[in-house]
Amino acid sequence: MTTTQTDRPQPEAAEPPSGTDHDHGFQIARRRRWPWVAGGAIVLAAAAAAVVVPRLTAEASPNTVAGATLYVATAEGNAREQALVEYVAQEIAPDYGITVAFKGLADSNTINRAVHEGEVAGTVYQHELWLSQVLEANPGFEETAATPVFRWGFGLWSQQWDSVEEIPDGATISLYSDPANEAQGLWVLERAGLITLDPSVDKWTATQDDIVENPKDLEFVLLDFGAQSRALPDLDAAVGYTEYYVAAKVPVEHQIFAPPAPDEFAGQLTVGTRWIDEPNIQNLIKAFQDPRVQEYLATDPEVQGVLLPLDAE
Repeated sequence: MTTTQTDRPQPEAAEPPSGTDHDHGFQIARRRRWPWVAGGAIVLAAAAAAVVVPRLTAEASPNTVAGATLYVATAEGNAREQALVEYVAQEIAPDYGITVAFKGLADSNTINRAVHEGEVAGTVYQHELWLSQVLEANPGFEETAATPVFRWGFGLWSQQWDSVEEIPDGATISLYSDPANEAQGLWVLERAGLITLDPSVDKWTATQDDIVENPKDLEFVLLDFGAQSRALPDLDAAVGYTEYYVAAKVPVEHQIFAPPAPDEFAGQLTVGTRWIDEPNIQNLIKAFQDPRVQEYLATDPEVQGVLLPLDAE
């Protein structure tokens, strides 16, 4: 029988509920309806008015100014995404008549508000399902996933077992605590043959309630990004992003199953909807669609294995 050790707070709650793992130890995070930004516990507001994020600049959007620098933002500390943006800026953007630069911002509200308002040209830190959570939590934001760019390395990790087949009955497996990445984790477990999800349910929005077969009586705990990789020695297995395990110095040999992520979980170049027809933004989209981006993802050691090309198998 599938069990979960979390509850489901109402979306209007503006503060993290008590019991959350604030120190990234092996604690079980309560289930949240908001996405969590990579590398930190920054909760999206349930509505745009719930968190006041100041504008980064009072000037007109660079999106509309010929020759202006177009910033592509991610969360601070995402070194591989920064490397990708800087590669596009240096090697590809000049061929499309634009100037591109990287900007690291502190949290998901700041990034998405900046994209919506045209203070930055775009972001590459989220997939479509995460973006849909952002837009649901912040009704005033208008953003569009303009083009897929890469796939994140994402799979099943274990320091206790060397294969999926060795995972025992009653094993404890961690999933991420935000709904979109929990769904991706369940998809991986189904691909591994460990569970079966209700075939009538959209797999990209599935929750533990949609598990119809759990033959090994696996138990699940929800942990934040950083906490999960640190807790791996205390778990039978965990489903998560390669990026966080590499950062935690977990050898990649402990990734025991990693099917290619489906299109729904591809990292997207996301832009402000109101700016999408501007020449600057159209050229930015073309730059990220340039075939050299996929070659870079496949061959550059700085991103290999963490950011994967779209055709990764």
